[in-house]
Amino acid sequence: MIGLDRLAVFLTMVTLLIAVPGPSVLFVVSRGIALGPRAAVATAVGNEAGLFVQVVLVAFGLGSIVERSLLVFSIIKFAGAIY
Repeated sequence: MIGLDRLAVFLTMVTLLIAVPGPSVLFVVSRGIALGPRAAVATAVGNEAGLFVQVVLVAFGLGSIVERSLLVFSIIKFAGAIY
């Protein structure tokens, strides 16, 4: 069983990680402030669409291919940098 001291540290870290917004949240909020709620919703939907594509690709095995092939990893890395 986990000790109370470790549980306290774990709960503190989890709370901090949940409380600090990530880049996607900051992007959506900044778009909402600058352009209004409609733009914020569109930005959030776009973020989730991108995440959905990534999840589907990983579910179909892209993650294991990228893990095993330096060439595929490099192609994806450079394509992302170019984008």
